[in-house]
Amino acid sequence: MPEGDTIWQAAHRLHAALAGRVLTRSDLRVPRFATADLTGRTLLDVTPRGKHLLARIEGGLTLHSHLRMDGAWRVYATGQRPRGGPDHQIRAILGNAESTAYGYRLPVLELIRTADEAGAVGHLGPDLLGPDWDPEEAVRRLRSAPDRPLGEALLDQRNLAGIGNVYKSELAFLAAVTPWLPVGELAPDVPDRLVATAHRLLEANKDRPDRRTTTTRRPGTPLHVYGRGGQPCLRCGARIRKAELGDRITYWCPGCQQGPTN
Repeated sequence: MPEGDTIWQAAHRLHAALAGRVLTRSDLRVPRFATADLTGRTLLDVTPRGKHLLARIEGGLTLHSHLRMDGAWRVYATGQRPRGGPDHQIRAILGNAESTAYGYRLPVLELIRTADEAGAVGHLGPDLLGPDWDPEEAVRRLRSAPDRPLGEALLDQRNLAGIGNVYKSELAFLAAVTPWLPVGELAPDVPDRLVATAHRLLEANKDRPDRRTTTTRRPGTPLHVYGRGGQPCLRCGARIRKAELGDRITYWCPGCQQGPTN
């Protein structure tokens, strides 16, 4: 599933290509909205909210999408053949005279009233890359369920919006605890440090083509633990392990991280 920084990048690509221009092509390939025609309307802006994308359109409409595991938006010059996947995977097309955006494999795609956006994203916690980022509220929400494993709490978008499986594993490593440690057993200052680190990392990576959480510049070492099962830890040399946490694979270092292991 894309992380918040990936969604931020997607929103800004879409905004740069579509915002402030009149739509000359509109095709929503989901049964409920197949007859909707947005051509002739100006696309006003594309805003990320956690892992959600909100494309606001003249006339008080918002096209809401969520990429989940493998959805994607691709932008091409109008007239250029898209290459984001087979045509039958395209769920949405929005275009103007210069650029056309194609939404592939979108599990969530709905056209809603802009005034009703809260129904789609109002449940989300503070947005790590949003203008209204509130670290104190994010910490409060994390602490509200002390028996919950840290990894699950970090992935819950109602606590703070934008963390996915990559950052969940990396943040637990940087906090030196396993993702299975209950939130209530963290040292008192750890939730605040976790939230601050999450914000710093997503801010640092939102403008990078390749995500990085390490400070080493050795080739092939952008992340501490995620995706490195069986490889040596960059800090202590222990073999990185992986296991399921809920319905996700998580990674951790048995030498650097303290706490229960599934």
